[in-house]
Amino acid sequence: MAQPSDAPLFPPFSVIGPQFIAPYPLEITVDKYPCRHLVITDSNHKIMLKVKPYDTTFHRQRILLDANDKPIAMLREKKLSAHKQWDAFRGQSKAGSDMIFSTKTEHVIQLKTHVNVMLANKSSNNDDCDLKIEGRWSKRNCTVHMRDSSTTIAQMHKPQTSKKMKSGEDKFMVTIQPNMDYAFVVSLFAIVDAMENPDKTEGSSGTVELAVNVVSAVLL
Repeated sequence: MAQPSDAPLFPPFSVIGPQFIAPYPLEITVDKYPCRHLVITDSNHKIMLKVKPYDTTFHRQRILLDANDKPIAMLREKKLSAHKQWDAFRGQSKAGSDMIFSTKTEHVIQLKTHVNVMLANKSSNNDDCDLKIEGRWSKRNCTVHMRDSSTTIAQMHKPQTSKKMKSGEDKFMVTIQPNMDYAFVVSLFAIVDAMENPDKTEGSSGTVELAVNVVSAVLL
């Protein structure tokens, strides 16, 4: 007999799109590669999504892609934001009418991870957050939950120790509850990863070129 915790916590919760909702729990792996590339795979090691830096000359940006490199969402940092605000848009758009959600840190200076998430399609215009991301990013222990609620929709954790893991391999796992938009969850963790790991603008061109070649070989 299934335990109560195994049952869906709420009806399908679609933010980016209903095609990214699974009626069962998902256990995904997020592998981090050079040049801020993320590759998201399922329990069968099949690529589900990718996240790549996108034209970061004037804005720090990430683009969420499907397994075939089709753009799903643009993640864009708001310049000169004391609370490290990021906005998410549909496809490759940057128009306000295509905004999906925004995030910002709860405090200007914080020792732990506290990020508020505001959905763009809510009926009211207030700035109250709809979800929260809290925990310790450095410990690979962060939770996404509904505002002022103990309802957890996703939990980040370290992968189990395996002899097959390569030395220096950088990855983390995320458990996503049933009926939850997993592309939305991945976007949230991609944004927090960007918040916690500022892009490096300095370095030799040779190092950058080598990193790009490594990532290209992995993603092709």
